[in-house]
Amino acid sequence: MKSYQRVCGACHQPDGSGVPGMYPPLKQTEWVLGDPERLINIVLNGLNEEIEVNGVVYKNAMPPQNYLNDQEIAGILTYVRNNFGNEASEITPGQVAEVRKKVAQ
Repeated sequence: MKSYQRVCGACHQPDGSGVPGMYPPLKQTEWVLGDPERLINIVLNGLNEEIEVNGVVYKNAMPPQNYLNDQEIAGILTYVRNNFGNEASEITPGQVAEVRKKVAQ
């Protein structure tokens, strides 16, 4: 998916493997496969805290991607949740809009 490659691929890598110790993988992690609202929130607001993914600690910040529209975010996240060995539910533009609305309050 071109949108994934353009927005996410440089850090998380084209195959979703990430860069150990710098950028977490998107392959078969609870961060991707778990709560869709949390994942949407990370994309909209970025993440600036230490996290552990598959036993590895990551400290680099992820900038917000809130310039993307709801359709783009839903498409990218659905792609991520169903590629790289992942199998998870679709994320809809409506779900993204709901989280975006909560964030704005």
